[in-house]
Amino acid sequence: MKKFIAAVDQGTTSSRVIIFDELGDMISSHSKEFKQYFPKPGYVLHDAEEIWDSVKLCFDKALKKAQLDVKDITAIGITNQRETTVMWDKKTSKPIYKAIVWQSSQTQEISNELIEAGYQDIFKKKTGLLINPYFSGTKIKWLFDNIKEASNLAKNNNLAFGTIDSWLIWKFTNGKNHITDFSNASRTLIYNIYDLTWDDELLDILNIPKNILPKIVSSSGVNAYTDKEVIGAEIPISGIAGDQQAALFGQTCFDKGEAKNTYGTGCFLLMNTGKTPKLSDSGLLTTIAWSIDEKIEYAIEGSIFVAGSAVQWLRDGLNIVKKASETEDLASKTNSNLGVYFVPAFVGLGTPYWIEEARGSFFGLTRGVTKNHIARATLEAIAYQTKDVINLMEKETGIELKSLKVDGGASQNNFLMQFQADILNNNIKRPKISETTALGACYLAGLGIGLWNKQNLVKMWKIDKEFNPNMKQKERDSLYRNWQRALRACVEFANKENY
Repeated sequence: MKKFIAAVDQGTTSSRVIIFDELGDMISSHSKEFKQYFPKPGYVLHDAEEIWDSVKLCFDKALKKAQLDVKDITAIGITNQRETTVMWDKKTSKPIYKAIVWQSSQTQEISNELIEAGYQDIFKKKTGLLINPYFSGTKIKWLFDNIKEASNLAKNNNLAFGTIDSWLIWKFTNGKNHITDFSNASRTLIYNIYDLTWDDELLDILNIPKNILPKIVSSSGVNAYTDKEVIGAEIPISGIAGDQQAALFGQTCFDKGEAKNTYGTGCFLLMNTGKTPKLSDSGLLTTIAWSIDEKIEYAIEGSIFVAGSAVQWLRDGLNIVKKASETEDLASKTNSNLGVYFVPAFVGLGTPYWIEEARGSFFGLTRGVTKNHIARATLEAIAYQTKDVINLMEKETGIELKSLKVDGGASQNNFLMQFQADILNNNIKRPKISETTALGACYLAGLGIGLWNKQNLVKMWKIDKEFNPNMKQKERDSLYRNWQRALRACVEFANKENY
């Protein structure tokens, strides 16, 4: 009997279910967008019930496209938008408020108060994270501070908190399982990544009762079964991971020093740091990559705010291109960048600078500059920012980058990928299956039921194209030195106190 795995990839704007076969090949997929709610400036909310409905619809449609019965599915893997926070009544399985999305800044005031009270170091040392509205802990506190129902339900042991993975598993199992995995727990701001427990001191600071928290389980292993009444069969849920960790796993970055970069709206860059967490002094985040066979592996993470969105700006803001993919052709028509550098700090600078006041800047413009050079400078900026983060990762961890695997929309741009290899002086590997987040959930699920081992997965991972550096060191150093000059000028312009 052929075996099939359903990977649930629940993202920020859409849900997707992809069915893979036992060789790790995609058989079918279906996706569904859902509504975004912006009730006040800075607020970003989702309807958790609508998310569940979208996942259920995608599950049914993907089965139909594959011409499979639900009983043909051997296992389910779940990967999810991280940090997004849901709280629900255990008795009714109804959320008490809309899901507060990771992007939402509605807890900025809470975060500022915690930082001003001197709690930053405590949270960082225990969780590997920074106090920020991004993470779940401040969102949970906001719900207790603003939703009266929360405290009463918690007192009666009827309140549940979960990230999206927990919520989906609760629904899949008809309320039988309230669980999360180590990777998602490590993104909540209340989980101690050293002691591997929900941290009592941090819970006290945020005034969060422990009885609302999910049980933490392995990222790979049979942790629950779907309820027959919900989807028509009892299927093991044997893979769970946050989206970026799932992508790291889907790229088979199993060894220390292996990294993946997702070139999306921004960039999420994760490096496997092995069995030991590495703390950063420069704004990198320390996180649990996954837990398999009761063994924890860690990763370090850097975020680049603007990547693909800069290319979208060329399309929608400047009308230089009609499609983002056209930038590859424009950039390829140039022999050099003609001294043009672009710092795409539309919303400030992220890792490793963390300068919110910085704004986008072009340098080196002359009358000889054409739209081709503008396109090239924009693509090069994505690669420079990636090098900035990798340099910092290597410096702070003492781990040298082994290889970089890439995914996301902009990874299909061959000019960008070749320049990335050149400026890093390292090889870049692009996989055949670009849906690496779902693939990671699939791999974890298959591993969890004993269908594969890690060696099988490495062999199953298929390369689409490899980019090897062919730039001379002198040129590489000159380009990167000028990028750093452009950065300094951008930061100086943002420093109004000097003028």
